[in-house]
Amino acid sequence: MVFSSLTFLYFFLPLSLIFYFAFKHIRIKNFVLLFFSFIFYAWGEPVWIILLLFSGLLDYVNGLLIDKFREIKFVRLGGLLSSIIINLGLLATFKYADFIIQNVNFLLETSFKEPNILLPVGISFYTFQTLSYTIDVYKNEVKAEKNLVDFLMYVSLFPQLVAGPIVRYAEVAKETRDRTFSWDSIHLGVNRFCLGLFKKVVLANSLGILVEKYLQVQFNDLSTPEAWFGIVLYSMQLYFDFSGYSDMAIGLGRIFGFNFPENFRHPYAATSVANFYQRWHMTLGRFLRDYVYIPLGGNKKYQIRNILVVWFLTGLWHGASWNFVLWGLFLGVFMVIEKILKKYFDLLPRFALYAYALVVVNYSRSFFYFDDFDKLSVFLGKLFYSPNPIGSGWLTDLASYSFLYVVVILFCIPWDEIFPKTSRTNQVAGKYYRSFSLVFNLIFLFIATALIVDDTYNPFIYFRF
Repeated sequence: MVFSSLTFLYFFLPLSLIFYFAFKHIRIKNFVLLFFSFIFYAWGEPVWIILLLFSGLLDYVNGLLIDKFREIKFVRLGGLLSSIIINLGLLATFKYADFIIQNVNFLLETSFKEPNILLPVGISFYTFQTLSYTIDVYKNEVKAEKNLVDFLMYVSLFPQLVAGPIVRYAEVAKETRDRTFSWDSIHLGVNRFCLGLFKKVVLANSLGILVEKYLQVQFNDLSTPEAWFGIVLYSMQLYFDFSGYSDMAIGLGRIFGFNFPENFRHPYAATSVANFYQRWHMTLGRFLRDYVYIPLGGNKKYQIRNILVVWFLTGLWHGASWNFVLWGLFLGVFMVIEKILKKYFDLLPRFALYAYALVVVNYSRSFFYFDDFDKLSVFLGKLFYSPNPIGSGWLTDLASYSFLYVVVILFCIPWDEIFPKTSRTNQVAGKYYRSFSLVFNLIFLFIATALIVDDTYNPFIYFRF
């Protein structure tokens, strides 16, 4: 089940809200959320609920063992290692088994059969989430959760279960036991959800149709401008797809009384590759920083190695394919270059830094999009030179979709950075938005519903990671 489906919008969500707000006691509310979260996750492939339960129970037990026997080193360490080995082992089995066997067969000239295991939705997200809980309990940064229902609710919470944000237990520990409910919070949550739905269904899906046209249907006939046009559109589609989902998740969290961390902060306003990924999928970056980069030595020891290791893992996390690894290492190399040449980058005008970051990031999307290396090499060449002339259809698409491009640009501009909260402009704009938010929400919902009914193109790109 996806948020941008009629089943979710007009059946599942209203039903879950009715049952949730029908009870006042927090424990009953938690059980209701747990029940609906299991239904949400089991909607497509019910068998994978077993894996989710196993992962949750594993870390629930390990957390209790670590907390209770904190003074006994081998028990405490055993609980941590059990969590790390089993969780990463499950992730490797279900996500990387085929990839590992393919490479073993290639290197050793063997013929082991690939298991072709179906990838459980959201396994990358909830594995990191439960793993962070055990590590934080081990580091004594949080106390182990003793209530099983509350912990399983945290693990399976449907607003952010299948595509993040990656929420640490410490961020919601208090809210699992004591949540405050207000109309203002619900109002903000509804606004955020409707905004995310608009970004996903109207912007991302519309861009996706053009992306398929240029990067698949017309691939062989692309000129250099058309190749850049296609990959920039894909970059925008990826952003609105994932940030739209994150907005909906954060909005739903607010409605149910949770404050999830932000996952995006205007990445296309970045002035470097490093700055771009400080603004993009921030909860994943924070996870890898705190649990990989800093333990390896961070900025103090072997910094270049640490950056490359983190970005190798970032690429591998996104998919069991070498194109994702190349994507991660490509970005890692640029981040190393930015570290080494920082004093020279600081001399460049801000506009040049914006242009540099946009070119590198959009170029890197080629590695992200094409898992066929033959197509990838051809496309990378087209970005520099293509003998094909510009097709008349491109000029038509520029004109026909001009309104879409304008809206996309407006949504990428960091208005709250240009006009801070304390500025008069921001306060006036905020006042008018609050006054007319109901109208905006109804318009967003109406347009999204119409497009969902009319079109079958409605994928969530990040569901496959």
